[in-house]
Amino acid sequence: MPRLRQVPRSEADAGIVTAMYDLLFGERDPVAEPGTETGTPGDWWTVFALVPDVLTHAVQGFGLYRSEKRLLDPVLRELGQTRAGWARGSQFVFSQHCKSLRALGVPEEKIEAIPGWQVSGQFDEVERAVLAYTDALVYDGGRVADEVFDALRRHLSDEQVLELTYITALYEMHAVMSRALRTEFDDRPEPIVEVAAPEGGGAHDVGATISGRR
Repeated sequence: MPRLRQVPRSEADAGIVTAMYDLLFGERDPVAEPGTETGTPGDWWTVFALVPDVLTHAVQGFGLYRSEKRLLDPVLRELGQTRAGWARGSQFVFSQHCKSLRALGVPEEKIEAIPGWQVSGQFDEVERAVLAYTDALVYDGGRVADEVFDALRRHLSDEQVLELTYITALYEMHAVMSRALRTEFDDRPEPIVEVAAPEGGGAHDVGATISGRR
């Protein structure tokens, strides 16, 4: 379950909320009967419905990146979004945009290679530049090496670079929020926890044992 309260249909009185519920869930109450056609629980929507103008802003962002005004190749856009999901550790963002790449006709071999793109031969020069730039945005907080930026500029116009930067950073934000609020496929246990020691061995200095200083 997500960490925040979900808004049932009976409480959904804002136009944007009812419109999105109707579009994605039909006549169902998405809290009582969760599930979307892509297999997600749908609780991203029911949580964002808590603040309708935030939901409106998010939906407008989806419309912006899919607008016919965009100059950026949709495949490059989706590579950035998918890699951002992987790099930020959001199973939800990564999973959904793998599907978007597939819908654009990207072959399975290329989609499967995104996690290890650095050593894959699946990507051409511009795609590698986009993936390297995405890693700099996510892993390095926007600290982009000149060599990476120069490689990007050999293929993309200033306008396309701005679109790529904005959309990729937007989806890093969605990845962060999904993990923090545990929505959709990011509702999963923390993977880094202490593994219990055998009974009676809860306190033990492994380094001291190995070094002979026990």
